[in-house]
Amino acid sequence: MTFYIAREASKLWRKVCMETTAELQLLWEKWGLLLAGLLFQYIHGLAARGVHYLHRPGPVLQDLGFMALPELGKDRGYLSESLFTFIFLSFVLWTFHPFVYHNKKFYTVLIWRRILAFLVACQLLRIVTFYSTQLPGPNYHCREGSKLARLPPPNSAFEVLLINFPRGVLYGCGDLIFSSHMIFTLVFVNTYQKYGSKRFIKFLAWTLVIIQSLLIIAARKHYSVDIVVAWYTVNLVVFFVDKKLPEMPDRTSGPVLPLSVREKDSKQKDEKTKLLNGNLDNNTTDRRQRNQTNGKHGEELKPDFTANGT
Repeated sequence: MTFYIAREASKLWRKVCMETTAELQLLWEKWGLLLAGLLFQYIHGLAARGVHYLHRPGPVLQDLGFMALPELGKDRGYLSESLFTFIFLSFVLWTFHPFVYHNKKFYTVLIWRRILAFLVACQLLRIVTFYSTQLPGPNYHCREGSKLARLPPPNSAFEVLLINFPRGVLYGCGDLIFSSHMIFTLVFVNTYQKYGSKRFIKFLAWTLVIIQSLLIIAARKHYSVDIVVAWYTVNLVVFFVDKKLPEMPDRTSGPVLPLSVREKDSKQKDEKTKLLNGNLDNNTTDRRQRNQTNGKHGEELKPDFTANGT
């Protein structure tokens, strides 16, 4: 038994080392876009912090979702956050499964590069939207009478840049249309829909997205319009951005690394050289055939003066 465990552990370690080597090679080539996507997450948080200074509490707007769904209250508001945390951590673990499992369909670096592209496009639209019109927040800490509903003017730019993480993120106001939680959830589920392999998990994931949408409204963290806009905006953004991005290499047939820039250039040069050589060979062969044909025609058309002279 001990020998079997040691052998399997050795195999697993070799898999992890091989996958790490391949992923580090990709990370060395793609680190710029990944870093830009991560930096934009901070910019998005900074924008949400900035709109909190503009927020003015007021009466909660009339909402069809608020009428249809019972209010969870402050004590059970954690339910939507707990479900979101479960979806988030489950998806992150799934994206790293190529390090452990034998059957793998993608590279972790490449799929996170794709995910960050989806997130940045959606978050950019979200920033433009919630800065265009500030609605009175429906959440309990954003209502009239709450000390957190309005922020005093900052004493320095440093205070704004720190965004008071994580308290400033958890107790923000004004960044309503459209829901940031729904952006992450829909991007993750759409990604698994395309690159995941378990049909049951796909069905379960979409069911959890619907449940999370209802929980967010029932917890009064967002208006129904924030959820509805997120549903069609994020799905459309993912659809169109995915069309523009190059398709990831399929690893089901074997561990094939995508070509680097130098390898692509050298491959293109080799193809051009082969193409030119092929054209030269074809041209030489055509000329030889034409010369031979012309020679035959000349012999056939040449008059036999000797026979006519006699």
